[in-house]
Amino acid sequence: MNNSFINRKDRIIASAIEIISEAGLGSLTTKTLAMKENMSESLLYRYFGGIDEVLVEVVDTFTKFDKVLIATIEAKEISHFDKVIELLTTIGTYYDGYQELGAIVLNYEELLHNVNTRETIAACIQMRTEFVRDELKAAIDEGEIIDTFTAEELSNIFFGCLNRDLLNRRIQNDRKTHNEVAKSMLNKLADILRKDEPS
Repeated sequence: MNNSFINRKDRIIASAIEIISEAGLGSLTTKTLAMKENMSESLLYRYFGGIDEVLVEVVDTFTKFDKVLIATIEAKEISHFDKVIELLTTIGTYYDGYQELGAIVLNYEELLHNVNTRETIAACIQMRTEFVRDELKAAIDEGEIIDTFTAEELSNIFFGCLNRDLLNRRIQNDRKTHNEVAKSMLNKLADILRKDEPS
């Protein structure tokens, strides 16, 4: 494949993500995508076999970041709790840099009902959740943080807050970045959860 073909495919995927962000998953069709890319539908079919193929690539684009990020953080020699904070903070930074991608999170339910994307998006959600839950459990077991909440409960709190912030940003003109909100929330939770060092 030549570079122009690859670049055009990447641009089509970026446009698909923008359509989902602007108008919802249901509005992603070959017609709307071709119009956004200023091409004919027949030309679009030279790159993808149909809208389901495009959607699979959109989900793959979304999940690739997580795999690399988690592998990078796992290799760091920092505390278990700091790994969780770093993951969630980095996700916040990523969504600030590529705001449209946050719409994928808000469309998890529909993507789980789509036979073409179900397995990939479920694996992504599970990978994020298991990483955070396992690191939080290790942090509790090793005394890094208090055990008022279980690892499962804390994982739900963290992801619930971050997902709610994504939703808030879509329905309000919030001037704070996703990362600012994430850091503020994470820092407050970290202050509450970290065990005081013995004096």
